[in-house]
Amino acid sequence: MSRREHAQSFMLPIVIAIIVPLIILFLTNDSVFSWHLQGPFLLTFVLLGAASVVAGIGLMYTTISLFASVGQGTLAPWNPTQRLVVQGPYRYVRNPMISGVLLVLLGESILLTSLVLFLWFAFFFVGNHFYFIRWEEPGLVARFGEDFQRYCENVPRWIPRTTPWIPPSN
Repeated sequence: MSRREHAQSFMLPIVIAIIVPLIILFLTNDSVFSWHLQGPFLLTFVLLGAASVVAGIGLMYTTISLFASVGQGTLAPWNPTQRLVVQGPYRYVRNPMISGVLLVLLGESILLTSLVLFLWFAFFFVGNHFYFIRWEEPGLVARFGEDFQRYCENVPRWIPRTTPWIPPSN
């Protein structure tokens, strides 16, 4: 995969996690930075939101890199992976890319104390949940067959396993 294609892989998460929230905040004139907390309570919420954003960015970077290096493709439907990726965070949860975006969205809603951004987080999660069940996973079964079915039987869709799943050797 070219550097350009790899860079383009970051555009979808950037749009969902940065551009859309900025548009939502602009259109709703949602007040931000309105924590009425002091001392350790404020620090706790700021640290929780920041940790969520940082963890989400790290997860997104890792999954995009794995898609390129192992899967030989991108997260974009117009350039999908050629190989099933079951390494790194994919050994714990089936959708770590979306989990990363969700962590960023949740962290943004906490940091900015924004109900509309929390609603965007919830809408994005529900929309992706139904998308994965209805289209994404059946498409992956068609592309990767028994390997993907075995993967689904062993790795949960959203709540990570406590131990990594190790696929059987062929």
